[in-house]
Amino acid sequence: MHTTITGIDAGAGIMSSTQKVIPAYGLKEQNWQLQTSSTAAMCSQLQKSIKYKQPIVVTAWQPHWMFKKYPIKFLKDPKNIYGKAEEIKTVSRKGFEKDNPGAYKFFQQFHWNSNLMGDVMYQNFKGADPQTTAKQFIKDHPQQVAEWTKGVPDGNGKKVRMTYVTWDDAIASTNVTAQILRDKGYNVTISAMEAQPQWASIARGSADVTTSAWLPTTSGPLYQKFKNQVQVVATNCPGAKVGLAVPKYMKNVNSIEDLKK
Repeated sequence: MHTTITGIDAGAGIMSSTQKVIPAYGLKEQNWQLQTSSTAAMCSQLQKSIKYKQPIVVTAWQPHWMFKKYPIKFLKDPKNIYGKAEEIKTVSRKGFEKDNPGAYKFFQQFHWNSNLMGDVMYQNFKGADPQTTAKQFIKDHPQQVAEWTKGVPDGNGKKVRMTYVTWDDAIASTNVTAQILRDKGYNVTISAMEAQPQWASIARGSADVTTSAWLPTTSGPLYQKFKNQVQVVATNCPGAKVGLAVPKYMKNVNSIEDLKK
């Protein structure tokens, strides 16, 4: 078996966890290394390996369209390095509820599951414009949208400044929520940032809200840094998961421990 774990951006929380996995499972002695790349490059390498049925180990998280497109499976993590299931949280600046109670109420009520999010992500992956995908989702799920907007007043042009990291799940949730609020009359802007500037912008009040905080693990260090300056609004997607994944045809590899064999 090759001894490379194909990862993503160096600053991602899953990468720091994977750096701990290598020595914890005795993989360092077998010269396992974590390769930094990008989400797009990692998925491209995964697709190529699956095409030729080659072994590959990647950093993975769910919800993500890769589990819809590729026959892959998470590896068990008996040492629990990646932690238990995560939740994707909506986080706002302090004072957002007071300044914009209508939008805040919407974000309190916004929640979906990994299947719904995965459908949106997959359409975006196939090349659809994220805003177009969001509009189609709203059209296809009127009951869901009605539940999220119940009791939410018209915005009358009130500003909502959203920020997000360019992860596929964040692109999906940000565009869907932004479009729903625009349809309710809010003036919504969305800004893509790296994780650290994103949290800093919410903490200092130059952004209002994000729907892409993975807690307690992935975004945990940044939450701990800024927790006194931000507000956790709600869980918008439960049961999120991070870890290592391999193609299902690697039948003898079902746990991270199996990588030593």
